[in-house]
Amino acid sequence: MERRRARLVIKGIVQGVGFRPFVYGLAARHGLGGFVRNDGRGVTVEVEGAAGEVEAFCRAVEKGPPMAAVFEVEVTLLEPAGYGDFTIRESRGGPDPFVPVPPELATCEECLRELFDPRDRRYRYPFINCTDCGPRFTIVVDVPYDRALTTMADFEMCPLCRAEYEDPLDRRFHAQPNACPRCGPRLRLVEPGGGERDVEDPAAEAARLVRDGAIAAVKGLGGYHLCCNALDEEAVSRLRSLKDREEKPFAVMAAGVEQARGFCAVGPEEERLLTGPLRPIVLLERAGRRPLAPAVAPGQRRHGVMLPYTPLHHLLLRDAAAPLVMTSANRACEPIAYRDDEAMERLAPMVDFLLVHNRRIETRTDDSVAARLGGKTVPLRRSRGYVPMPLRMPLRFERAVLACGGDLKNTFCLGRDGLAFLSHHIGDLEDLATLRSFEEGIEHFRRLFRIEPEVAAFDLHPRYLSTRYALALDGVEKAGVQHHHGHIASCMADNMLDGEVIGVAFDGTGYGPDGTVWGGEALVASYDGFERLARLDHVALAGGDRAVVEPWRTALAWLHKVWGEEAQELEIDLVEYVGGRRWRNTVRMISGGVNSPLTSSAGRLFDAAAALAGVGREVRYEGQAAMEFEALADRNERGRYGFDMEARDGLKVVILDGMWREMVNDIRASAPVPLVSARFHNTVAAVVAAMAESGRRETGLDRVCLSGGVFQNGLLVERAAALLERKGLRVFTHGRVPPNDGGLCLGQAAVAARRRPRRPSPPSPS
Repeated sequence: MERRRARLVIKGIVQGVGFRPFVYGLAARHGLGGFVRNDGRGVTVEVEGAAGEVEAFCRAVEKGPPMAAVFEVEVTLLEPAGYGDFTIRESRGGPDPFVPVPPELATCEECLRELFDPRDRRYRYPFINCTDCGPRFTIVVDVPYDRALTTMADFEMCPLCRAEYEDPLDRRFHAQPNACPRCGPRLRLVEPGGGERDVEDPAAEAARLVRDGAIAAVKGLGGYHLCCNALDEEAVSRLRSLKDREEKPFAVMAAGVEQARGFCAVGPEEERLLTGPLRPIVLLERAGRRPLAPAVAPGQRRHGVMLPYTPLHHLLLRDAAAPLVMTSANRACEPIAYRDDEAMERLAPMVDFLLVHNRRIETRTDDSVAARLGGKTVPLRRSRGYVPMPLRMPLRFERAVLACGGDLKNTFCLGRDGLAFLSHHIGDLEDLATLRSFEEGIEHFRRLFRIEPEVAAFDLHPRYLSTRYALALDGVEKAGVQHHHGHIASCMADNMLDGEVIGVAFDGTGYGPDGTVWGGEALVASYDGFERLARLDHVALAGGDRAVVEPWRTALAWLHKVWGEEAQELEIDLVEYVGGRRWRNTVRMISGGVNSPLTSSAGRLFDAAAALAGVGREVRYEGQAAMEFEALADRNERGRYGFDMEARDGLKVVILDGMWREMVNDIRASAPVPLVSARFHNTVAAVVAAMAESGRRETGLDRVCLSGGVFQNGLLVERAAALLERKGLRVFTHGRVPPNDGGLCLGQAAVAARRRPRRPSPPSPS
């Protein structure tokens, strides 16, 4: 019998997901000797035995256990060493440890069964976990992923937990957060003043209080949530006031799919998302016979719903017997609280009590958000559960890249080899606390994945804090990436595309090299560069950034552009709402070019249309007017308004005068807002198709990438994709990263990867 020995180096998500016991069992089934261990490259295995069994092992190991993701297996044949038994060896780092860390995984069915089994030693233990579930990224301090390098190093395992941890056939073998009530983290109910309530079961008491109208701060995996009864209008309204979040929707946690169906429509794909191991917040259409409190999501047709993903959540939801608001614990614009001292300082004045524990959170991580858009699942916020799962790229990073993203919905990205490591959601870089979170996050990722950037990619906007951070870095090459080029490159990388595409980038604002504010663009783009093909017609952004929170300003600017001085005589509500003096002052501002930059922004176009129709003339959060306008649209209406395209300065420009005239006529004729909204959406979809079709005629390309925050609008994506496909164009939308600025850094990284290193300047003659 021929005897063979092979060494396998397995790379990917292979630590913290039960890979070593999987390998141990596989080797036993094939009668092989050798060893397996974690190291700085991933998992290293040596197997020895009959040649046929070694070959079969090498084929089977690529599948891995359910939660693993194998990227690459390097196999080297060696001379037999005489291995008898198969063993699991102690982990070791190595000179260049580069191992993807697994994300958080929702409580598995086995742990859930034990959690509610009175005979089990972990009955109602809020920190139950195993190799298939529990905290990962949020507790990791460094790699390799071993307990000593996590925040669970603070807890020494009792003999029973240690026996499970060391048994290769136990599902808790090397489950780094393994613990029990005897040796693990402890839950406490704390008063806002800091005193601890003496209760036998803090989770049960917290659930009772919340059910009866209290507001709680609950420490979770990646930070604190603010929590209240989602059926209690008074409690939800009080939470809005305390959180300073007057209208933006709250996320809701339901005990299970059936409870969620009481107030939302849950289709098969939505159910798969809700019940899967990643557990994002999923946007669901309102339905059912038990509506939530109106204050949960005012003006919206959808609720953001998630199911419990920690044992503590399961306890709270079962004991409360009601869906619960679970919203990030912060005031408007602040990052989520995750340290206990800041929770006491920032949250105590907002809540009736705090439900806390003594397991440290290493990395602040918000909940992820996903939706079904155009028949496809799209992340709108990629964070807990997805991060730090790396993304395969259609190109290789010959030099390590740091891409710093934008200033809104910020994420950053580190690229190495053929992988991109996107960060968790950082948020809007508007204050010192969020900027510090951004900087700390970059340092953590650099340390965790052993990536020292050689190139820093950034947005061209000179006032972005992310741009200033990149430009201040020493010893790295700088790579500026135009905002909308970054969006299209992001969609390309998301879909593993290379070469040239037609890109339609619709968003709020982006820095334009021509001195205008871009946001409604068609480009021919590749990672190497881009050329602008078409844009929406310019309008003045009256008041600059104030137009974002006062959409009536952009509506007024469009009416003045189309009707001139006669616009103020139009017999529509908007004219009366603005008022004569305010109207005249704004027109003078526009006419004089005072704080009124020109923009082609599609985001501001949606705001203006919503304001004209009486929806969101002043808003409390970004995108509110457009979201509420979409929510009202009649899905059965297929009519649209008119528009034209004309050549101007080497570009095709979409002229929207006809749309505005017809829309005003509908409003003056008292057309219902759902009809006006639907016709507007259908018009914008037709504009997208016309821009792409014009690009095909000019370039011969038939691949169209749709990116930018406006393409979070499900109705627009659905209608635009259908029109494009009918024209024979191939449509690509996002599926792995958000279409909004949360995915921008991926495109920046891809563009930077293609740039050739700058050659040093020759020495000047002496």
